Formats: sequence, structure tokens, C-alpha cells
Amino acid sequence: MASVAYFRFYAELNDFLPPAKKQVTFACFFSGSPAVKDLIESLGIPHTEVDLILVNGESVDFSCRISGGEQVSVYPVFESLDISAILQVRPEPLREPRFILDTHLGRLASYLRMLGFDALYRNDYTDQALAEISANEHRILLTRDRGLLKRSLVTHGYLIRYQHPRQQLEEVISRFDLYNLVKPFSRCMQCNGLLDRVSLQEVRSRVPKRVRENCTQFSRCQGCSQVYWKGTHYQEMVNFIEGLFENNSRGNNNQWRHRQENI
Repeated sequence: MASVAYFRFYAELNDFLPPAKKQVTFACFFSGSPAVKDLIESLGIPHTEVDLILVNGESVDFSCRISGGEQVSVYPVFESLDISAILQVRPEPLREPRFILDTHLGRLASYLRMLGFDALYRNDYTDQALAEISANEHRILLTRDRGLLKRSLVTHGYLIRYQHPRQQLEEVISRFDLYNLVKPFSRCMQCNGLLDRVSLQEVRSRVPKRVRENCTQFSRCQGCSQVYWKGTHYQEMVNFIEGLFENNSRGNNNQWRHRQENI
């Protein structure tokens, strides 16, 4: 005979549910005594999107067995609110913004690097490699593949909702509350390495003559040795970043301008 528990999902977890189950308590039928994690994922929500589970008002972890009749409340990741006193799902929640992105998010990876975030990306990573690197290097896995986030190895991940890369960037910056951590033009957009300020003499042989005559500041990647300077695309990138701060109330445009002055 089937048993039933009553689930309610909050905030953006409703993105994964059909209309009839959004923002309401609904019945979930099952057999046996499954772990609450299995029931949550059977309803379409990757476990990496969940930070707090209350069963009959008490915080539980993913292994909690559901036998029938329980009231289950499920909440998303709290990036700006400390709930460690009651958190059971991840006793050591990951907060350091280091990312790994799946093969479909190359442009987003470049944008994150432009803002100074550690964003690991290759277009030939397998799903297994993504899951293993995410776990071993404590990186947040960004993907549009819901199934990838259901892998047991993945403890921290986020399903990208938008399709356009700029919207994806705004989504990630807002979701993980990264505005105060932006360090533009501090990381290589090609290989993800950190940049060092260098003199013209150190890179003269790798810089076109017209650039040597018009630019005074240069940076070089510690990883791939790519050389950067404030060329024709620099102002376009500056405008792009300013737009991120202006379009979101959590962004501090004065803070961005102060950082820009120190680039």
C-alpha cells in the first residue's frame, strides 16, 4: 500500500515544479521508507539546490527516512543568511565562490573570469569529470543539466535558468551575492589564471607597435602568459560591468568605480 507525505517547496525551488504544485502543500505518494533526498529528487529538484529540510518542524539531513504522514518543508540555499545553527543538510556549507562550468557555459565562464572569479571550464569535460572536480576541489558546479546536479558526488551546484550569457551572469552574481567580491580584470579570460602587472619592457616583444605607443599599463597571466592591456574593447567591458551594477539593487556602483580606478 502506498504511503503519503505532504511537501511544500519555497522560493526558487518552485522553478522545478509544475504549476499545480508551486507555492502550495501537496501530497507525495511513495512505497517503503525512502530517504527524503530520494523523494525530493523524484519531484524534480536537484539536492544541490536545497539547504534546509524541516520534517514536522525539525531540521533533518538528506538521509532522513520518510514513513508516511510527515509534513516536509524544503528551502533553497541561503547565501546571505547564516542558518548554521539548524542546518542539517550540509554541516559545512560551501561559501567560497569557486566554480566549474559544464561544456555549454563557455561564455558565462569568460564573463565570470572577467569579473575576477575562479571559473574552471573546458569544452571536453565529461559529466563524471565535472562531478569529480566539483567534489575534489570544492567548486560550485554550474550547469543547465538537471540530471548532472543529481549525481551523489555533487554537493554544491546550481541549475542555470536563463539561456542568454549576460542574463546567466546576472543570475549567478545575484544568486550567490557576489557583488562585493567582484575584482574586474584580475584573471585571465582564456585560461582562468591570475594576472600580474608588468612593465612594457617585460612584454615588449609580444605587444604591437601601436599599442606600445599608446598604452602604459600591461598585465600578464601567471598561467598561459597571455598579455593584456586597455585596448579598444576595454571600455566596452567597463560599460558591460557598470550595467550589471546599475541593473541590480544589490550592486554598489560607487564601489565598482572605486575598484575601476585601481585597475
